Amino acid sequence: MISLLGAAAIGLLVAAACALLIVRSTRLQAWSADHDLSGPQKFHGRPVPRVGGVALWLGYCVALGLWLWRRPEHLPLLGGLLLCGLPVLGGGLWEDLTQRISPRRRMAALLLGAAAAALWLGATIQRTDIPALEPLAQTALGAALLALFVVAGVANSINIIDGFNGLASMCSVIMLAGLAVVALGVGDSALAAAALLLLAATLGLFLLNYPLGLIFLGDGGAYFLGFMLSELGILLLARNPQVSPLFPLVLCAYPVVETVFSMYRRRVLRGRPMAAPDGVHLHSLVYRRLIRWAVGSRNACEMAKRNSLTAPYLWVACSLSALPAVLWWDDSRALGLVLMAYVVGYVSLYWRIVRFRAPRWLVRRPLLA
Repeated sequence: MISLLGAAAIGLLVAAACALLIVRSTRLQAWSADHDLSGPQKFHGRPVPRVGGVALWLGYCVALGLWLWRRPEHLPLLGGLLLCGLPVLGGGLWEDLTQRISPRRRMAALLLGAAAAALWLGATIQRTDIPALEPLAQTALGAALLALFVVAGVANSINIIDGFNGLASMCSVIMLAGLAVVALGVGDSALAAAALLLLAATLGLFLLNYPLGLIFLGDGGAYFLGFMLSELGILLLARNPQVSPLFPLVLCAYPVVETVFSMYRRRVLRGRPMAAPDGVHLHSLVYRRLIRWAVGSRNACEMAKRNSLTAPYLWVACSLSALPAVLWWDDSRALGLVLMAYVVGYVSLYWRIVRFRAPRWLVRRPLLA
């Protein structure tokens, strides 16, 4: 029978092959390409297919199927979780193909998947180690509502950081790797397998997404990745009481802090709707202020090169919370301190960059045409 690494390798190849097929078919018919190059979060120079979630999902399904053939005892949990994620994937893909789905409908699909996982798989948050939330977590309804809130927040946070080639996909790989390490450490082989197989499928898509941006993760892929990442974290807590409830939060600190800060900045500082798109996320500022995007040729090839230089900055930002999370996965006090330090560091760096006071060692020399 096939090993876990063998299943992961096949999932990676399937995801990469499917992504390549989508790229080739789009060049012939342009059926799934993103032609909007002028939005505040658009940094590509040519139409690009945005249905990478299809390739990601197929690669994961094939890998998971091979693994469940060997370990059928994991079928109720992992198969059930995959089914719960179908509304999430479907809602995102619908938006990718039509760009006419309202945020409310996409949120409804997310909450439907999260509610199904809570009722069917017991994916609820029954402890938080946060005094103000503990009474809520102790009730069945409160635990379920907390889970729905977390899933919706993490899924949207992955979608928000999906702005540059390789950014959301590699950050997801980093966070899934952290989940897999801790799951293996506590002996939860089912969740460790799911995290590793999803990691492999994400890497398969990454091969065509970075550095040239031949295909985008899209809303379907971003929401599905965020859903799976948050649900695996919730199930890890529910099945393993020795894991600190702050572990998943610190593990995902980069996209979560980015999302919360963006909501505060839009609503409080600028008086705009919290869900309104804008071009001043941290990754956008890195592109504009550190990469010196305005210098050089505006052709698609040169824009893709400058685009690809942005993501590594944020991979480091993601790792700076993921590594401490893995090191102190069972220590809520240490994780709380790490989270506070991360928030302070994030906000400080943001304001330095936005005021043109970024550290000189962070600024890349201008690219010549």
